[in-house]
Amino acid sequence: MRRLILITAAGLALLGAGIAVAHEGGSKSVKQVAATFTATSGSNVQTSTCTGSDNVTYTSTRGRWTGTAATTAPAGDTSLTGNATVDAEVIVNSAGDGFVSGRVRIDGANHTSAWFDGVISGGSHIAGLAEGRGSAGWSRLVANLSADWTSGGGFTNGKLGGGAAGGNAVVLMSGGCKPPKPETIEVHGNLTINGNVVTVAGVNCTVPAGFDISRFKSGDGVEIKCTSAAGANTLARISGHHDHD
Repeated sequence: MRRLILITAAGLALLGAGIAVAHEGGSKSVKQVAATFTATSGSNVQTSTCTGSDNVTYTSTRGRWTGTAATTAPAGDTSLTGNATVDAEVIVNSAGDGFVSGRVRIDGANHTSAWFDGVISGGSHIAGLAEGRGSAGWSRLVANLSADWTSGGGFTNGKLGGGAAGGNAVVLMSGGCKPPKPETIEVHGNLTINGNVVTVAGVNCTVPAGFDISRFKSGDGVEIKCTSAAGANTLARISGHHDHD
């Protein structure tokens, strides 16, 4: 990313409430709405970490969380009531500050789908802006969004409008990070097998689950290749005379 993007959750606040803008046949009307939501049942949640060029550790979490939403205003309105699904990706630095983007879908009497971007503060509080459409083609939703979040517990205290709580600001810049590649070790010599650990030329490597070394025995002349990461060596390849794995 070569451009800077400044996202200020407080600056995204429109009126401190969700606004649904409906337009049809050239006319427009505005209705203030609000809803709460909770989505704590996670599925396909994946987390990874890496160290950036700034020597800061970043954590990325993506997944889907499901729960329910309930319209809180206006009285008697059910346009934002139903089953809630949140698909999101959260990226934070070691202090827990970062960026979240995703989509919230509410399936009830009406079907609402809104994309949102926001800021996460302290690794747990999200504040941003959601924008999308309802089941009628002319129905548009623009709403301040806030929620508390954890990768294991999902989204709680969620609000669309209705006094959604503000947050901080972050700047997104170039200079992201990639997970470090594991080092490799290649040695040859006589093999020693001790349980799930093989040793060649003084190098110990753990045999991963499902890796078959049954055709080898201690004393065989072999060549091994192991990957090394976080101080642990893992067997990646083993071959003997006239043998190729």
